[in-house]
Amino acid sequence: MEWKKLGQIFNPNEYEVKGKRLEFAQSPQVVCFDTYVRIYFSTRIRDVSGKYLSLIAYVDYNPDFSEIIKVSQHEIIPLGNLGCYDEHGIFPLNLLKTDKEILGFIGGWNRRISVMIDGAIGLAKSYDNGETFHRVGEGPILGPNIHEPFLIADPFVLKINDLYYMWYIFGNRWVICEKYKKPERIYKIGYATSKDCINWNRSGKFIINELFQNEECQALPTVVKIDGRYHMYFCFRYSTDFRNKERGYKLGHAYSDNLTDWIRDDNYLNIYKSINTDDWDSEMICYPHAFDLSGQTYMLYNGNEFGKNGFGLAQLIK
Repeated sequence: MEWKKLGQIFNPNEYEVKGKRLEFAQSPQVVCFDTYVRIYFSTRIRDVSGKYLSLIAYVDYNPDFSEIIKVSQHEIIPLGNLGCYDEHGIFPLNLLKTDKEILGFIGGWNRRISVMIDGAIGLAKSYDNGETFHRVGEGPILGPNIHEPFLIADPFVLKINDLYYMWYIFGNRWVICEKYKKPERIYKIGYATSKDCINWNRSGKFIINELFQNEECQALPTVVKIDGRYHMYFCFRYSTDFRNKERGYKLGHAYSDNLTDWIRDDNYLNIYKSINTDDWDSEMICYPHAFDLSGQTYMLYNGNEFGKNGFGLAQLIK
């Protein structure tokens, strides 16, 4: 099996929302409907101080991704209130469609003083086919605890039988980058299970082996079942100087037969940076999202500058 890159399918620089040109289209997340495919993503605006805020938008495609039907022009979910875990951004909004509603798992972040940010995961629901989402309370369903002290983020949720599985990241330390004299975070992938999406049983441990000993950051896990086996795709980078393209994000892979024990095997994955230096994904590939549609398995992913120039699509060829 191999992945075939189908190219960039969305460039935010070509679109406006309420008269303002979009900046970034990060962490694309899919909900499939009968006649169209909706891709939610995090875009950015600047607040009065000039700092970024991350907001949710979406773009609708026809089922073969050959045509954009529309780009959202309304507020899908507001940022959290003053002091809340998602006051300054939502990244990503992971979606799980059910018979009655769409569950939205909020990757919320907020600014700190001694370090840049912290994060937690919340829950929202939509009863209008994903046009708008409303939080289930102002607090998170998954936040820091004694074993997972900070940076709870990047939720991806599947329901298998009667149990919800969440894969996400949590941080275990901050380090000082000597080159820039500022703190940088180290985080990796964990998992939790729940029967109600509110109360979660966490493993409290990292589940994916690292390649860069004590220096690897892992982000945006996504899980899909292929030929009876579960496959996880994620992105990883060095913890410091990661804006250097040699140390920046690339895609990783692991597989499991029981959803608990994962064996890392990046050789299974063949989605690489473009060799053309002018291409949108020549320096970085990050933030994957795998999904099934009409009997095919696809993956969305971001490219250079953490999704500044939008996202592309790949298809699994068996």
